[in-house]
Amino acid sequence: MKPLAIDLFCGLGGWTEGLLSEGYFVVGFDNHQHVYGEHRYPAQLVIQDVLTLHGSQFKDAALIVGSSPCQEFSYRAMPWKRAKALGPPVFGLELFNAQFRIQREACEAAHRHIPLVVENVRGAQPWVGRSRWNYGSYHLWGDVPALMPITVRGTKVPGFSFDGRSKCFRESAVDHFKNTGGSWFNIAHNTTSGVGQNPDGRKVGNDWFADGEYQKRGTCGSRKRKAASAMMAKIPLPLARHIAQAWYPTCSGP
Repeated sequence: MKPLAIDLFCGLGGWTEGLLSEGYFVVGFDNHQHVYGEHRYPAQLVIQDVLTLHGSQFKDAALIVGSSPCQEFSYRAMPWKRAKALGPPVFGLELFNAQFRIQREACEAAHRHIPLVVENVRGAQPWVGRSRWNYGSYHLWGDVPALMPITVRGTKVPGFSFDGRSKCFRESAVDHFKNTGGSWFNIAHNTTSGVGQNPDGRKVGNDWFADGEYQKRGTCGSRKRKAASAMMAKIPLPLARHIAQAWYPTCSGP
């Protein structure tokens, strides 16, 4: 029987792809389904707000991974007066901490330790504490293995097209860099860490943030930005596979 892995805030399934390739059965949770052309979540998907989950549901899991939204953290990391003037990212912290609550509840129900690995951006550190490891700009908290892979720059997003037909995104190298403070939705700046690439923080059209919370928009352009953001937010496959291998159950336990 394949070991069960739970992917919280699963998005397009960057964690899940690595877990599946290493032999896990994976169930992902997100508050909506991401479908962009041929790109969609690759395993069993449950549409549910992660805040409503109770960890006892996952007492049989071998591993829990999560990648809660980073927009509030990224925005506050920007060198703008407006960003610096904001208070704590209340919603971002609630989502981040929910992953550890779910782990505690799962461990209590299982009467054993269930490892959890959480990914977010460097800008989260002032609010949640120093990360235990980073793979490029993908920062990790929780049960991070002692031995981690070295970041290899120059990886490209394979075969991604904004509309599923043309304008392929594979020509833009992401270099294992999830934007830690620039515009997630301005494609010209999505291939860097954001430092110095979008100095005025201008968004196209209405602001994506108001009162510190992410604002949804329903325009066609918004969908393209969401598609690019979702692809960029995917955990790199080498990192996901390494975590999957490190915590794969053995006869003596994980």
